Amino acid sequence: MSSDFEVSLFVFMLATFLGLEIIRRVSPLLHTPLMSLTNAISAIAVVGSILVAGKQESPLSTVLGAVAVTCSMINIVGGYLITYRMLKMFRKSGAGKR
Repeated sequence: MSSDFEVSLFVFMLATFLGLEIIRRVSPLLHTPLMSLTNAISAIAVVGSILVAGKQESPLSTVLGAVAVTCSMINIVGGYLITYRMLKMFRKSGAGKR
């Protein structure tokens, strides 16, 4: 059992460091498409966490699933707000101000 945990922890840490290095090297022109992609990934995480929370196998899995749904939704909403703000910076000065 401990071996499975260690392998999962290693994969998680490797994915974290690899993701940070990849995102750090992205050109500023590509940040908006990258945000859209991460919003899509977060949407997949919401579906998975809803499934985990909905099974109600144990109180812990239900609570962790609900926390995952909340965190993923915060990530999605924040991502869309940031993307909207970035796109608003590229509009022409006289076109459709709000």
